[in-house]
Amino acid sequence: MDFSIDATLDATGLLCPEPVMLLHNKMRDIDSGAVLEVIATDPSTQRDIPKFCSFLGHQLLEQKHQEKTFIYYIQKS
Repeated sequence: MDFSIDATLDATGLLCPEPVMLLHNKMRDIDSGAVLEVIATDPSTQRDIPKFCSFLGHQLLEQKHQEKTFIYYIQKS
């Protein structure tokens, strides 16, 4: 990981569409170029978050799966 995390969104325990709705709101709050860490437990985020990034032009820097937790690092465009 060669980037620093500027903000974290904890969406654990939330189900679709809540994690992406919270992600959308959080991206409005951070500065362009900032890196957001998203922590989720809903497996549908594996599909939804990359599509969200692609559609809105944000860069998905990295994604990890640890046991039942999904972690994403997104740089705001």
